[in-house]
Amino acid sequence: MARKFFVGGNWKMNGDKASIDEICSWLVAGPLDNNTEVVVGVPGCYLQYVQEKVAGSGVMVSAQNCYKAKGGAFTGELSPGMIQDCGVNWVILGHSERRNVFGETDTLIGEKVAFALQSGLNVIPCFGEKLDEREAGKTMEVCYKQMAAIAANVSDWSRVVLAYEPVWAIGTGKTATPDQAQEVHAACRAWLEKNVSPAVAKSTRILYGGS
Repeated sequence: MARKFFVGGNWKMNGDKASIDEICSWLVAGPLDNNTEVVVGVPGCYLQYVQEKVAGSGVMVSAQNCYKAKGGAFTGELSPGMIQDCGVNWVILGHSERRNVFGETDTLIGEKVAFALQSGLNVIPCFGEKLDEREAGKTMEVCYKQMAAIAANVSDWSRVVLAYEPVWAIGTGKTATPDQAQEVHAACRAWLEKNVSPAVAKSTRILYGGS
């Protein structure tokens, strides 16, 4: 069975209700391809607002991060349950900005993937190399290491969409060429076949992300 297309748009720390209203109006108007899942990554304070705006349209909403606990003294964090209470069932984890701006480690990201899946969320785990790592020929070494930390914590691959996001192509004006992205995707799919299973390698969707 062919993999269903998947398009994700991460709004990062951008937007207000006026701009969200405009974006949601044309998302809802469509038309959308029935063979494509569309997910928008929304700032935490707007999760329920956007969910209500796009309800019934086929567009799905994702949080941009969550923590590895149901609750507690974790100021500024969201739990999977809070996300679900807003009617949202997706979360982005391990984005390069979480790794490189906020210092999240492979271990922490893996733990967050495990808890989000355990809690019933669908997860978009991100991985990718920095410019100096690509120039040093370490792209796949970095990607495999990050993927290993993710894969070790996945309990249900049917609820995972992987996102290859080279750090040097985010917010820099640079983008990977189609050949560069496809090369990494093919290598990662081969890694999944060897280290997880041929079935997972065949069925798992892998995105390319850059901005």
